[in-house]
Amino acid sequence: MAKRAKQSEAKAAVKSEMPGAAMLDKYFGLTEQGTDIRTEFIAGLTTFLTMIYIVFVNPTILSKAGMEPGAVFVATCVAAAVSTMVMALYANYPIALAPGMGINAFFAFTVVLTYKYTWQQALAAVFCSGVLFFLISVFRIRQYVIESIPQNLKFAVSAGVGLFLGIIALEEAKVVVAQPATLVTLGDLKNPVAALMLLGFVLIIALNYRRIIGGTLIGILAVTIIGLPFGLAHYSGIVSLPPSIAPTLLQLDFSRVFEGTFLIVVFSILFIDVFDNAGTLIGVTHRTGLMKNGKLARMKEALISDSFAAMFGAAIGTSTTTSYIESAAGVSAGGRTGLTAAFVSIFFLLALLFAPLAGMVPAYATSAALLYVACVMARGLAEIDWEDITEYAPAVVTAITMPLTYSIATGIGLGFITYALAKVISGKFKEASPAVIVLAVLFAVKFAVSG
Repeated sequence: MAKRAKQSEAKAAVKSEMPGAAMLDKYFGLTEQGTDIRTEFIAGLTTFLTMIYIVFVNPTILSKAGMEPGAVFVATCVAAAVSTMVMALYANYPIALAPGMGINAFFAFTVVLTYKYTWQQALAAVFCSGVLFFLISVFRIRQYVIESIPQNLKFAVSAGVGLFLGIIALEEAKVVVAQPATLVTLGDLKNPVAALMLLGFVLIIALNYRRIIGGTLIGILAVTIIGLPFGLAHYSGIVSLPPSIAPTLLQLDFSRVFEGTFLIVVFSILFIDVFDNAGTLIGVTHRTGLMKNGKLARMKEALISDSFAAMFGAAIGTSTTTSYIESAAGVSAGGRTGLTAAFVSIFFLLALLFAPLAGMVPAYATSAALLYVACVMARGLAEIDWEDITEYAPAVVTAITMPLTYSIATGIGLGFITYALAKVISGKFKEASPAVIVLAVLFAVKFAVSG
């Protein structure tokens, strides 16, 4: 009775709203979900403000790979806008997409700087991972793939990516510096760059703890403004026409597609994207009524939307575009349908006009956000089974080797090898699935051939 009354109220509200409201209600099912256009708008704005930091951070990270920051800024906004609109219209999910944190670091620091790929070749790997994601979504083998990977390794990968982002952030702000005797050591905290990064970090923590909408963005902009008088940031305007996307548009290079390392790169990107996406879908949608009896409605459509995002993002010039856990903020604000995502898409298009502001944000300010994201992702360590050493030892190896080797792929590989050997030697043969054994062998061959 209560649900029926709420739907009647929502239907009455729709009739009194703007022209076209009835069409939106019918397409997105607003009445059935007990929501309305105003609620969906507020939810969309909330989600956008919690994830807008990516338009500042992504160009900074991908510029390390040699990509033109202005073009990456445009690609980030366009990839987010188009992919989120596809999720809205095709899957009708209140989930927004943008270039993913962690995968962008893997793209720049592992694929380009460690494996010595050009960024054009790395974009080709991202595109291929999107194609594979599409195929496993269409042919419904995704469930088998996910269930074949040990749960504790999934948690470890998330935490390890967080630790990797953390060391990147600390190094970028000179809080941590190289030291021949100990590899790393503490930098000069009297350096304004280090001090402002740490200030931004604690400000972002405090604002997000207090549930201030856009807390991460506020923290980034606050320390940027503080740095202006010290010459650490340079004002170049706020609004202008967006830069050209030409330097990154359709620059994919498939010349290394038949090399062994290319397969490792593609698998690593796919691995991170599949499980990050699965976690986001489950984490966000359980509050919307889309999950019933442990199964998600329109799951196939959501996964196809995400795979499209990876392919489209690579084509226009950015690392893997994926679903954002920050979408939970919009759901908490009442978002229940794809209309929430549609509004997020529109906001990302409007963000294209703020290229000068994005260009003004210094690396220490984006590092503060990066370190915050690192802390959030590191929570995966708490979910690991700490009672079985054959479970937690490989997980620790996975997580700790990512930052220490500056490679997400290396961490994943060593984790699989350690897990398979630990289970086989300890006699727990049934817990080492065929998929785990195959992946462990592939990684072992990779390390033996190319290190």
